[in-house]
Amino acid sequence: MKQPVYPGGPFPLGATWDGKGVNFALYSEHATLVELCLFQHIEDELEYLKIPVTEHDNLIWHVYLPGIKPGQLYGYRVHGPYEPENGHRFNPNKLLVDPYAKALSGQVEWNDALFGYEIGHPDGDLTFSTSDSAPYVPKSVVIDPHFDWGDDRPPRVAYYNTIIYETHVKGFTKRHPDIPENLRGTYAGLAHPASIEYLKKLGITAVELMPVHYFLSDRYLRDGGRSNYWGYNTVNFFAPEPSYAAGDRINDQVKEFKNMVKELHKAGMEVILDVVYNHTGEGNRMGPTLSFRGIDNLSYYRMVEDNQRYYNDYTGTGNTLNANLPSVLRLMMDSLRYWITEMHVDGFRFDLAATLARELHEVNRLSAFFDIIHQDPVISQVKLIAEPWDIGEGGYQVGKFPPGWAEWNGKYRDDIRDYWNGTENMLSDFAGRITGSADLYEDYRRPTASINFITAHDGFTLHDLVSYNEKHNEANGEDNNDGESHNRSWNCGAEGPTDDAAINELRSRQKRNFLTTLFLSQGVPMLVAGDEMGRTQQGNNNAYCQDNEISWLDWENQDTELQEFTRQLIHLRREHAAFSRKSWFKGEPVKADGIEDIAWFLPDGNNMDDEHWQEGYAKSVAVFLNGQGLHAVNSEGNKVIDDNFYIIFNAYHDTLDYKLPESKYSADWNVLIDTSKPTFKPTDKVYQAGEVIQVEGRSVILLQHELIQNGNKRL
Repeated sequence: MKQPVYPGGPFPLGATWDGKGVNFALYSEHATLVELCLFQHIEDELEYLKIPVTEHDNLIWHVYLPGIKPGQLYGYRVHGPYEPENGHRFNPNKLLVDPYAKALSGQVEWNDALFGYEIGHPDGDLTFSTSDSAPYVPKSVVIDPHFDWGDDRPPRVAYYNTIIYETHVKGFTKRHPDIPENLRGTYAGLAHPASIEYLKKLGITAVELMPVHYFLSDRYLRDGGRSNYWGYNTVNFFAPEPSYAAGDRINDQVKEFKNMVKELHKAGMEVILDVVYNHTGEGNRMGPTLSFRGIDNLSYYRMVEDNQRYYNDYTGTGNTLNANLPSVLRLMMDSLRYWITEMHVDGFRFDLAATLARELHEVNRLSAFFDIIHQDPVISQVKLIAEPWDIGEGGYQVGKFPPGWAEWNGKYRDDIRDYWNGTENMLSDFAGRITGSADLYEDYRRPTASINFITAHDGFTLHDLVSYNEKHNEANGEDNNDGESHNRSWNCGAEGPTDDAAINELRSRQKRNFLTTLFLSQGVPMLVAGDEMGRTQQGNNNAYCQDNEISWLDWENQDTELQEFTRQLIHLRREHAAFSRKSWFKGEPVKADGIEDIAWFLPDGNNMDDEHWQEGYAKSVAVFLNGQGLHAVNSEGNKVIDDNFYIIFNAYHDTLDYKLPESKYSADWNVLIDTSKPTFKPTDKVYQAGEVIQVEGRSVILLQHELIQNGNKRL
């Protein structure tokens, strides 16, 4: 039976099923002809039907096919000039992925036919390949978007109450003994009751997932027996990665993802996606032609101005998407809105976000990308987190993103590491970081603009941070030349695993110091999956290609003592608003008691003066937090107060005597945390003003003075 063909319409872009047929729409400014190719089976090498798309409005090519249903496999062949020196790389011999496809079938199968030029020819990418790539390219899939969301509602957890858990869909459950084997490493595995229960018990409010957009494993990785485990190599910004789906049917990937979000929401947890809109997996001029390059190279990528054969590369991956072009901006915004409205996610962490702020070459925080997001009624209402740097000149932009944005605070990570490693001249920087980094954010944002972290997926795990001085990336196959060499790590006296009990005790204490600092700091804490259980990557600080036990969480050999310590820390933070203020410290008296909202002290109990912050040798400091200076009210209009806290940080290697302050700061103090001990075991002893408390070397002590007065309630 002959397939009827109707003109269709230019919007929405992509393949849209309306119950009777499918509208296909593809943007290409410079194409001369677009062909829609239909496939019956995933394994089919060639299309069974090729339909010329003759209608195009506003540079969008479109066609409507009645009778086509969800599950239909398709792709495009796009004709136009092949002039690499002018930025054009059209080649109709290459089957292309629809940039707006909502699902993709299978993975790229590496073959020379995927490249627009003849591999091995001395003229390189200036040649033209006539090999058909269709057998090796994943097919785009028409989906049925309907899903029973029930009464799903976004948790909308306020930033100041947020605890972020950065994790990997596969790595989190791949070795989990309580999850059925067929669900491990999948969206369904993350939605399993065992996963949900663990996250809830730990106290997590937001799960930040490493990339789940359909991504590519580079050829050199596949040839070397490795893969792109992290996923920072996007090919499509709408389709969820199919290898994380447990189901057999193509459409299962979409439904499984939605169900995962639904189950996490039901447990009160938000879902934040790590997204990579700065580049694609097509690489530099020598990369494959899979989608954007063949659809319209000049309409998607940043090209070198005086020779458009080459790509501007601010990402280190070979290419950079051009967020200054309307077509690219529309793609990004449509993708973001889709994941919010259709997939119900609660926010995004933008990889190498400084790239998106580049107008021409310089970073501009008022670029079109941010202007559009700021006025968008959907995108502007979710959590927006920037990785505020890229590899280009002027790319380090910590503290410079617009209102409404939070940022991964790289200076927090570096300064906290340096402080606990005993670096001199760190007191002032350390104090600034744990109080919200006012030097970076106070001008027009709140402390919650700072996403505080000690470790992230990129770099050492917490265990390795205190166990290795050097990276050990030999398994990556790059002669240990990859990954960061300056890690601000300290192995505590031995490189890697050791039987020395003293070194192992010190490492455990340092882990508790880092975690305690993280969860007592103002801002939004981010914990990396596995750090709470002592996960190690054996010194590998760039495990991007290790889809194996190096990266997966080891549930059967976890440090349960550290895990319980972390759990109690998180719940302590959630119970006390003094550690998650919405406003900045002023260093001024609070009207209720005349005591400052924050005060700093020397070991002798006297206040810190300006000159004390400049004493390079000093490695210890105490801080008083006034629980009455929160500037918050409850639903009944009463002022909300918290307890007073006194925190002593000692990065010195030996024990110090700390005298508790007297006069207006006088109080009865109970010890809540002493990181020289492996567990939360508050003592019965009550310390009085003027008493001396011994603080062991490299440890933190947290003291509490309970405040209940005049019917006011703690937050």
